[in-house]
Amino acid sequence: MVSYARAGALAAAALLLTGVLAGCEDSADDKPGKRADGSTAASPSAAASSTASGKPVRLPALPGSLTSQRLDWHRCEAPEGGTAPGSDWRCAKVRVPLDYTEPDGATIGIALIRKAARDKGRRLGSMLFDFGGPGGSGVSILPRAAGSYGKLNTRYDLVGFDPRGVAGSAGVRCRSDREQETANREVDMTPDTAAEEAAFMKDGADFGAGCERRSGKVLPFVGTTNAARDMDLIREVLGDRKLTYFGMSYGTELGGAYAHLFPANVGRTVLDGVVDPTADTVGHARNQTTGFQRALDNYLKDRGQAPEAGTRRIARLLARIDRKPLPTGTSRELNESLALTGIVMPLYSKDNWPFLTQALDEAEGGRGSMLLQLADSYNGRDGKGHYDTESHSQRAISCADSRARPTAAEAKALLPEFEKLSPVFGAFLAWDTAGWCSDWPVKGEHDTPEASAPGAGPILVVGTTGDPATPYEGARKMADELGKGVGVLLTNKGEGHGAYGGNTCVTSTVDTYFLDGKVPADGKTCS
Repeated sequence: MVSYARAGALAAAALLLTGVLAGCEDSADDKPGKRADGSTAASPSAAASSTASGKPVRLPALPGSLTSQRLDWHRCEAPEGGTAPGSDWRCAKVRVPLDYTEPDGATIGIALIRKAARDKGRRLGSMLFDFGGPGGSGVSILPRAAGSYGKLNTRYDLVGFDPRGVAGSAGVRCRSDREQETANREVDMTPDTAAEEAAFMKDGADFGAGCERRSGKVLPFVGTTNAARDMDLIREVLGDRKLTYFGMSYGTELGGAYAHLFPANVGRTVLDGVVDPTADTVGHARNQTTGFQRALDNYLKDRGQAPEAGTRRIARLLARIDRKPLPTGTSRELNESLALTGIVMPLYSKDNWPFLTQALDEAEGGRGSMLLQLADSYNGRDGKGHYDTESHSQRAISCADSRARPTAAEAKALLPEFEKLSPVFGAFLAWDTAGWCSDWPVKGEHDTPEASAPGAGPILVVGTTGDPATPYEGARKMADELGKGVGVLLTNKGEGHGAYGGNTCVTSTVDTYFLDGKVPADGKTCS
């Protein structure tokens, strides 16, 4: 697996973190058409050039039954495990080809949700969101996050979607709640013995086999390239001449793929919390090992602790938990893998660092309740033991994208380097390169994604210097890959995964760009 995807599960959760982490104190788990000028959509989406393994290809044009379909907007039902959004929201499904090389063949439905622009007389069009993952459900997330986009909603319809393979869009399912619970309890994500290594690799293979059994029909078609094609068909069906898009975390990779495939259709686009498009599977793992250790160092400094000493203390705590899991006051124990996951969760937002302090203090005292609750939030587990399927979609999309299938031996060879980069996260992320796509039943598309977009309009690329999951360096590389005059870098000097809504300067700059079309100077910095 591309390791950013696992941490990228929190791209969506980053918007909800305050409420999620307040759950450690028994609070609720819920915080994180035509254009105005009357113009019609651009040329048919599927006829546009695309890439396959880096080679230009030309796809057949989409039939009129798809490009001219009328959407049935209706009151939204409650998503699985959630509540129905308010009366301002409407839901629909757009039909897209399962296989774009056979556009007259089988179709699947892509779930959409929309909140209409408030100022209809000054409406600019639709704004499509992707909150990351891969695997995040825009239909579920956007209504909960919409308060952050109130100014944009004045002139834009806010539109969320579940990318193919996710939730309401032919969502991939791979294993049962019981199987997931067993894996979380028994599989050591940093194996130390031959038996643990074998169990780790077998779990990855079993997961892939489960995906094939339950979702084999869609599994070959859930990659990012096809999701980008879906976005262009969504644009066309909504009646927008160009795509206005806001992508976060993995949504930045999806936005880069769209810009590469359809540069002429790129409208005002913002990429926030940027995935490095030049990194392969091992490169992403290396980037994240550096990013999470950097965030941990900054957390420790903020708490008045020396980073090296604090890191050693946490590493010793994890080693003790590996030898003897901690009680939690329930029938479940906190093992090392769950403890690591619980430490990762609050590093996504500086606002939640106090929760990490409380959880670590509790664990040092011999109890693992808070770290377990943090891990459950990350893993999509509710209080009744039900898991969402976001991690299923993450793996399916990531493994469809990446050709890499590192072996256990190749992962072990990374350990000295990765453990030097981070004594806390290094082994976890080194092993992660091998476990995620082990014996995956579908071949991956590429080593690294294409993001070059000559001829596209300016795309605002937002990087945060203390971002743990998508380190800042990736934003500069994305801006460079998009091309001169296309990628415009905006730097946020701060902490956390993503900047919009957390930094006034960034938020104002993005709003001005979306609403007025004013492009900031490349290299602008917000503190």
